[in-house]
Amino acid sequence: MNTDALIEAALLTQPEAVSELTLRRLADPPLSEDELAEAMDLLRQRWQNRALQLVHTPLGWRFQIASAAFEWLGNLHEQRTPRYSRAVMETLAIIAYQQPVTRGDIESIRGVTVSQTVIQTLQERGWIEVIGQRDSIGKPSLWATTDQFLSDFQLNSLTDLPPLTELGELVLPDLNANESCEKSESQ
Repeated sequence: MNTDALIEAALLTQPEAVSELTLRRLADPPLSEDELAEAMDLLRQRWQNRALQLVHTPLGWRFQIASAAFEWLGNLHEQRTPRYSRAVMETLAIIAYQQPVTRGDIESIRGVTVSQTVIQTLQERGWIEVIGQRDSIGKPSLWATTDQFLSDFQLNSLTDLPPLTELGELVLPDLNANESCEKSESQ
């Protein structure tokens, strides 16, 4: 079978991104990195201007619904996108922007205790993981985001996150406080 067709079939039938190593091993003998890059460019061109688009994520390659088609197709599925609480989203934002962080760091920024359920929800989704322990009393776990987080939020790297100023008080609680003080001092 044609290697390009085999790669295309593999990508279309997998629910998750397929790593480059896996795609290279579909051929016999395995493709080189350059050969795979050429095959992926051709495949991406073939799928250009369609309802599905081929994208490269930190986890590998996958097909996803093009944004223009997403609204129309969303009505086909009764399954609703999971809703996450404000606590879950705030905790995720803090971890994403301040990583690596401990639970204590998160609690200090949020000003409230972080429940185990919040951490568990983020872990189950595959968005955060323990990457080590801080060298301090009690050796608290250090949390960071995962490649799954980047893939699910369609980011190539953490540098693609929007600027912190767009999040307001959530991650930079002193930002608005400093602006308020400067305004009252100037009046």
